[in-house]
Amino acid sequence: MLMIIIFNLFSNVLAQNVEESLPSFEQPILITSAGQSAEVQLASVLAKRAGLEATLSKLATVEELTDKKTLVLVIGASLKGLGAAGLDVDEEKKRVRSLIEEAQAQDIPLLCLHLGGGARRGQLTDDLITSFLPSAQMVIVLESGNQDGLFTRICEENNIPLIAIEKTIDVLDLLKRIFPSKGAERPESMPWETITEVQTGSRASFGLGSV
Repeated sequence: MLMIIIFNLFSNVLAQNVEESLPSFEQPILITSAGQSAEVQLASVLAKRAGLEATLSKLATVEELTDKKTLVLVIGASLKGLGAAGLDVDEEKKRVRSLIEEAQAQDIPLLCLHLGGGARRGQLTDDLITSFLPSAQMVIVLESGNQDGLFTRICEENNIPLIAIEKTIDVLDLLKRIFPSKGAERPESMPWETITEVQTGSRASFGLGSV
């Protein structure tokens, strides 16, 4: 059963218990886009600032999954971005679908991010969300991008942990939590007050551990 928690209504002890139920991911990671929006670059910058071993490839192919431990998919459609990449929506969906299928074949977990907020939502982005989100092992979404509950609904139906954040910068500390350095403990503090909602679930595939 899934659990949704609004952290400003609960104690730090409960927040810590929920944190311990979230999956952890391994490095190195491959960051790519689903929709060619500018947020994929932002995700890469945040990953670097978090000290992660991350490779950004906006048009990643299955060959680039070699030696990677996590696939990070930044979802958000941009007609300008697609045009600059020389792709239409169907071609982009085909590329991403093949990437996810290969990741699954190699037991590489998928972390999905939506950092564009409500402004990035729309028919094209929503199509990408409904197409690829069910394959994720965890989802991080800017709260303003989930006002209609689309992310909540998909994650509930597929038993996927979902974290909603207030500000994009909040992803930084969260990445440090779910991507612990080898042989290092997680940071002692987590800015839970900036996380507005956590929905926990479990995905048995990929052997993700608890943190």
